[in-house]
Amino acid sequence: MPKFLNISELKTAELIKGFHGKFVHAQKFTIAFWEINKDSILPEHAHIHEQTTQVIEGNLELTIGTETKILKAGEIAVIPPNVTHSGKALTNCKVTDTFCPVREDYKFDN
Repeated sequence: MPKFLNISELKTAELIKGFHGKFVHAQKFTIAFWEINKDSILPEHAHIHEQTTQVIEGNLELTIGTETKILKAGEIAVIPPNVTHSGKALTNCKVTDTFCPVREDYKFDN
């Protein structure tokens, strides 16, 4: 069944200090819309999900495995499943992540 949502009306959750996210869950994937405060740190971690990280605004330093790059608006990274990654917001950022399969741990009532 189709679903139409207004992102601005979704509940915001701060899952990591400085990372404010809104989440949309489809049958097989999750999209996360993040607003990240400058100097916020994404600790090193890995998960079963394949992920893309697209910077909409700002500069995000992202380390995937042993490779580090500063992503700017219009750039996207593809993170394979089970690969360690971490990051730091060098400026205030807006970022869109996609995850496959669904991030069950990001589900809560909107």
